[in-house]
Amino acid sequence: MASERLPSRPACLLVASGAAEGVSAQSFLHCFTLASAAFNLQVATPGGKTMDFVDVNESNTRWVQDFRLKAYASPAKLESIDGARYHALLIPSCPGALVDLASSGSLARILQHFHSESKPICAVGHGVAALCCATTEDRSWVFQGYSVTGPSVYELVRAPGFAHLPLVVEDFVKDAGACFSGSEEAPSRCRHLQMSWVFPKTLPRDTRPAWPLVELLGGFEDPS
Repeated sequence: MASERLPSRPACLLVASGAAEGVSAQSFLHCFTLASAAFNLQVATPGGKTMDFVDVNESNTRWVQDFRLKAYASPAKLESIDGARYHALLIPSCPGALVDLASSGSLARILQHFHSESKPICAVGHGVAALCCATTEDRSWVFQGYSVTGPSVYELVRAPGFAHLPLVVEDFVKDAGACFSGSEEAPSRCRHLQMSWVFPKTLPRDTRPAWPLVELLGGFEDPS
């Protein structure tokens, strides 16, 4: 699925979960609306599965209904995505990320490409779990040494189903040699991987088309 394409715009890949646990409607709304204002936006899910939106409320239900009627409402298959075609990667808050994205070999391949090319990656809220798939053959994490912000164990333990989570992102990140901050204690802007950037100090010239994503989402605090 892609938003309306303009040839002069850079391309952004928005990866979402296709699991039954779903995608935060409010987070997806903000990510899709803001990013599509500056990018040719492509949405992809594992297997091209339709997204199940959760946390739908009075403020976003009309948008969700209208979105589902659009001609581009069917996500592309994540397995067919070539990361080299995109300047930036965006992952909204997805409770389902732990189920499918955190173990996705296809997403791991894309993340490894983005990391090697120093392209910006932004994961929001529960979407940070998707980054856990990016391990190498020796099981080391490609984002070792980065600073990651996401839902803390304290936040997760208050939610139903905590005991059945396939992994706890905070534990994974710390065990992998990265730093973790709970979203409740995080600043509104994070240097790297609530808003979580994988972002080098100095961007190569060929990644500059992605800068609008930084400006659009840099001050956005996930409402989910």
